[in-house]
Amino acid sequence: MTKLKGELLYEGKAKQVFQAEGNIDQLILSYKNDATAFNGEKKAVFSGKGKYNNLISAKVFEYLRDKGVASHFVRSLNDTEQLVVKTDIIPVEVVVRNIAAGSITRRLGIEEKTVFTPPLVELFYKKDELGDPLINDEHALLLTDVKSEELEAIKVMALEVNQHLQGFFESINLTLADFKLEFGRNAVGDIILSDEVSPDTCRLWDKDSGAKMDKDVFREDLGDLLQVYDAILQRLEAVV
Repeated sequence: MTKLKGELLYEGKAKQVFQAEGNIDQLILSYKNDATAFNGEKKAVFSGKGKYNNLISAKVFEYLRDKGVASHFVRSLNDTEQLVVKTDIIPVEVVVRNIAAGSITRRLGIEEKTVFTPPLVELFYKKDELGDPLINDEHALLLTDVKSEELEAIKVMALEVNQHLQGFFESINLTLADFKLEFGRNAVGDIILSDEVSPDTCRLWDKDSGAKMDKDVFREDLGDLLQVYDAILQRLEAVV
């Protein structure tokens, strides 16, 4: 059944968020073709990127749903849009790191590709004007309305998602180095996985070549971003 977009509620770097007509508890996410990096300092537009992020993220959410992970995802509507449950986003980005890459190597001097056992969980305050700074649990409790027990539940959920995603990407010959998650409360106050899970929010490395297959291709000018995202979607379509 086709869902019609209502009012535009929010526009971010990667998506537009519309009210879904006929259901106040549902939204339509429309994925944009924009690519940003370094907190918006680097920008570009890639025709077709929104399609890849939408379709890949949908496959991830469908897989997680089959594994019993509650998320906002309802279904894909078309190549660039998906229907989701409305959530009140908690402004804390949760990053799960299996292997050292990116900012942690610069912040802490940890050598790239150092394996974290167990995986490392970091929290970042979702605040563009502050550059999404790294925070601890006490900061999260001070700066947001998240409760202590909710924060612990979020970290447990993030590690559960990590276990599932490692196997998911392993099935298409990719190593999941790290990824970012966001969570929100639904209409009855339950905390569920929200936002997206895509090559924009995950660091993915080809198991055979070690090549980066995520937004680092754009960040580091390593090649054709659309070709990389297309390769991931093709791998997923072959097995999912």
